[in-house]
Amino acid sequence: MTMIAPMRTLGGQRLLLTGILLIASTLRAPITGVAPMLGMIGETSGISAAEAGILTTLPLLAFAVISPVAAVLGRKWGIERSLFGALLVIAAGIALRSSGPVWALFAGTATIGAGIAVGNVLLPSLLKRDFPTRIASLTGAYAITSALAQALASVVAIPLAQLPGSNWHLSLASTLIFPLVALMAWAPQLGTHAAATVEPASSPHRGRIWHSLLAWQVTGFLGLTSLVFYIIVGWLPAILVQAGYPAATAGTLHGVLQLATAVPGLILGPMVRRMKDQRGIAIAVSLATCISLLGLWQCPALAMLWVALFGFGAGAAFILGLTFVSLRTSHSHQAAALSGMAQCLGYSLTAAGPPLAGLAHDATGGWEVALACCAVATVLMAVLGGSAGRAATI
Repeated sequence: MTMIAPMRTLGGQRLLLTGILLIASTLRAPITGVAPMLGMIGETSGISAAEAGILTTLPLLAFAVISPVAAVLGRKWGIERSLFGALLVIAAGIALRSSGPVWALFAGTATIGAGIAVGNVLLPSLLKRDFPTRIASLTGAYAITSALAQALASVVAIPLAQLPGSNWHLSLASTLIFPLVALMAWAPQLGTHAAATVEPASSPHRGRIWHSLLAWQVTGFLGLTSLVFYIIVGWLPAILVQAGYPAATAGTLHGVLQLATAVPGLILGPMVRRMKDQRGIAIAVSLATCISLLGLWQCPALAMLWVALFGFGAGAAFILGLTFVSLRTSHSHQAAALSGMAQCLGYSLTAAGPPLAGLAHDATGGWEVALACCAVATVLMAVLGGSAGRAATI
């Protein structure tokens, strides 16, 4: 079966869009806001630097494990109900992570990742179903919202933790505001049901999508984008501190990076709509990301420039990757299947990135190897983007 978008009034569409944007605010902030506080968490909890680094990897492992299941949940329970359940899981994970014990810190982080994985997979499918002619612009809009939320979480993380009577537990708990507000806005959608129509027996999402070269190209582009992004997001404060920046400044630049990921959302939607294909822009943003990494490696004194450029390039690549999931598929269930495939494999690769970057740092005493490997990955991104961006469907 495939789903046809339910009929909605103008007010209903606005309420739906508001809910989509608020869900988007929960899909990165609860995990990327941890990076500036890793040092503080390690000092007060007694966990090692390697164990602290696992906090950035656990959500990625959860993404890889849960992503294939998310499409099944969407088909069985409906996209609206599945997204509401995902928000509940994220909220529960944040509460558990902030409760105090070290075991809860790790268990809560994994729980957050499981909830976010469902949202990551089903939001592109929802856009494909309900807004098939506005995919690029709405993908940009929810990428902007996600970037603003994660930038806010990063910038305020240390100041909140340093308030009188506060600590990193309370700072982490502050991100609970995102899923709680989203839950209130999304609750009206629980009474909405999409109509079902018969899907062709040969539907590609029933397993055959894994045999599509185009699907693998989209998966590779999204996977490498996530790999590079999460390595840099996870270790940027440490990279900047080693380059001589104070911890507070490193935290602010970490927020600048994530704020910069919002900028492409303002301009990419209109550009994509006018393009027959997206090969040129996929190559361009991949190479811009490469330049930023080389600059951060060779000239860290201009970190503000390189961080902003990285945020722009990586943010644009991420938006394009999500857009490819919708543009390269024929219907919402196929989009969910491709999204699940891309995120399962992509985040399996990504989960290895931050620990390997940390090991490379420990082995060499610097971040040069990690930055160089990330730069090489962006070149491969450009190659895959040049294929995934062509005007074709699976």
